[in-house]
Amino acid sequence: MATKKYTVTLPEELAEEIRQEVGSGGFSAYVTRAIEHQREQDRLGELVAWLEEEHGPVTDDELAAAEAERREFERHFTQRGAASGDQARRAS
Repeated sequence: MATKKYTVTLPEELAEEIRQEVGSGGFSAYVTRAIEHQREQDRLGELVAWLEEEHGPVTDDELAAAEAERREFERHFTQRGAASGDQARRAS
């Protein structure tokens, strides 16, 4: 991907904190990832707005069902990860 240099203004404390964590060579990559993440969030927000416009707002019951499903997936993958760790320990 081609790159281009831009000038942005950031809070000094924040910029220096990040620079210390990632080093001067990693600063641009860090900022790029942050912008990409924000862009994804913006697009998801646009999708939610469009879906709510088409189908109406999400109900409390739908939110509760989605949260229950999310917790079930989390449990499944946590148990699966623990089982994989057990297998790896037995193999060594």
